[in-house]
Amino acid sequence: MTQSADMRPALAPDRALLGIFLMTVFALFGPVIDVFAKLASETIPVGQAVAARFAVQSLLLLPVAAALGGLHRPGRAEVIRHFLRAALILLATGCFFAALAVMPMADAIAIFFVEPFILTLLGGVLLGEAVGWRRYLACAVGFGGALLIIKPSFSDFGAVAFLPLGTAVCFAFYMILTRRMAVAMHPLTLQAYTAVAAMALILPVLGYGNAGGLAPIDPVWPDLRSGLYLLGIGVAATVAHLFISFALKFAPAATIAPLQYIEIVSATLLGFWVFGDFPDLLTMLGIAIIVGSGLFVYLRERRLSRRARLPMPPP
Repeated sequence: MTQSADMRPALAPDRALLGIFLMTVFALFGPVIDVFAKLASETIPVGQAVAARFAVQSLLLLPVAAALGGLHRPGRAEVIRHFLRAALILLATGCFFAALAVMPMADAIAIFFVEPFILTLLGGVLLGEAVGWRRYLACAVGFGGALLIIKPSFSDFGAVAFLPLGTAVCFAFYMILTRRMAVAMHPLTLQAYTAVAAMALILPVLGYGNAGGLAPIDPVWPDLRSGLYLLGIGVAATVAHLFISFALKFAPAATIAPLQYIEIVSATLLGFWVFGDFPDLLTMLGIAIIVGSGLFVYLRERRLSRRARLPMPPP
């Protein structure tokens, strides 16, 4: 089936403010995935939790994309990109879920927040996006706020603290690839095909783990509560990553990268509400710095957008 005209959007100029809004929604909602993943980690292996995330995404998005006429037969180059994108998000998700099984949410996400800095650099190098010194400075300030929240995680958790760093690197490249693909493909189609590719990659891994008895990738039969946690992972991840795909369709990666720091705010609040992790004064200071850097980017983009809409003076 070929992609219909209404599901093949034209390449409009970047609408940065809309992209910023969508990325902010993702940053506020994204930690819901981590809450379900941390709850499920008590009884469910990491590999099974990762597989559930993409299985639910496939079941939710494929029928919707088909009903909207968005399914098509991808060419060889597109298939390769879908599998590459799936491999990146599989690695990112697996590393982070494994870290959440041991670390508090706020600590894991704080270490992960080297990612917007990496993404800003990659957006300039790989996508040729304009990155001014003010945006670099906003990223640096936001990252400094994240460092205040990390605390001595490396000494407290050892090698596990490197897992969110692996997530950061993989997710930065995932965002770059999403930006390249989202401008020419409807986000529903993009997320549906990537979920199918991820399932094609993860199912043989689970089969190998089941045959070899490898605990992290050896699936178990979940009880009702664990099953609801797995369903929650999949639904929350589907919704959150649709926001990412739409955000990257409307705004450059370097523009929305600092807004990911807002995620630490919702992660800290959810961590306190669900797991009783109460932030100390240093954490509160870091959150304030992170929010400030994100607001700076938003206000600057709004000012630039207004300036661009002003009529040119006559010669």
